[in-house]
Amino acid sequence: MEYGLRIAAVSKTHLVAIRLRRHAARAAGPTEANTLSRTIDSPRTHHSRPRRVCGCGAGTGRIDALMRDAMRTSGHGGQGQKYALRADEVDEVDADFWGFAHEAEGLFTPLEEEGARRVCFAGCDPRGSLLKSLDHVGGRRAVAGNAWLDVLDTDGVTMGSYFVNDVTAVAVQPSDRKAGLVDLTVTLWCDHALPGAEGVWDLIRAGRLNRKGMWHTLDPEHRHAWLSVALWSRAYQRRGKPDGPAGRTFTLDGRQVVDEDSFYCALGEAVNGPGGYFGWNLSALDDCLRGGWGAAPPFTVDWQHAAEARARLAEPVPTGEGETTTLFDLLLEILEERGVQVILR
Repeated sequence: MEYGLRIAAVSKTHLVAIRLRRHAARAAGPTEANTLSRTIDSPRTHHSRPRRVCGCGAGTGRIDALMRDAMRTSGHGGQGQKYALRADEVDEVDADFWGFAHEAEGLFTPLEEEGARRVCFAGCDPRGSLLKSLDHVGGRRAVAGNAWLDVLDTDGVTMGSYFVNDVTAVAVQPSDRKAGLVDLTVTLWCDHALPGAEGVWDLIRAGRLNRKGMWHTLDPEHRHAWLSVALWSRAYQRRGKPDGPAGRTFTLDGRQVVDEDSFYCALGEAVNGPGGYFGWNLSALDDCLRGGWGAAPPFTVDWQHAAEARARLAEPVPTGEGETTTLFDLLLEILEERGVQVILR
């Protein structure tokens, strides 16, 4: 299944949109790509989803505002918990807090086909609308609504968030984790909790995502999950840190760039350190190069072993009017047109 954010091929419309944005961005201000759109009506950038947004990925001001709001979860005392649920403020005039859970079993599993996930919130302390839904398990009123599912650190602070639709209680039983807690099974919609992402969240939570190259041994699916967590955790990891000074040089090792996702893993790490994010598709890369994501041009990319990367990124990409280019050359074009000097070694 395609998860909605991977770009295997670039359509003519998509490339035209990228190029138009590059020429008009400074004059036009924030683009569709830099807003928290809640529908899939714009080119794929930091996020695009068939139902609702899940987490951050918009312009940096909106991301930081979102994360400041999300971090209020810590005020409910979530130390030692991994997840928290809070109502979607768009749907709830007085958004309420839905409680904590120690685990979210089934959240980071493959979706065989488009449909609702079945997730067990083990060791759950349900509150608010979620608690009310337990009185109606099996009935129409068991739908608690839409919510933000926050992924918490050991202090109960939100590291990142997924938007979940139509949270519906389907089963509940006492939990053996602690008296007063329940194991609550729900169905919900969430397309972007990718298989493999849970392990990356665990690394951040434990403070062990602390050295470069930890993504090198991942398979393609898990590299994409790595990038998803790099995006959703971006505000938490940077903690409001501004872009670094202009004129810096970032080093890429072409031996590790084996496909498009590995290029974004390497670039994000070069710019923002271990687990760093600097795009995960062409439009997102173009967006990051406008500033606010750790570095703003002018800067230099020292691309070592570039010939190896060129050979692996040789897939043809249509550019319109029957013409094609390679993915490698298109990446160079985007970087250089934004004022990045790329040195190929």
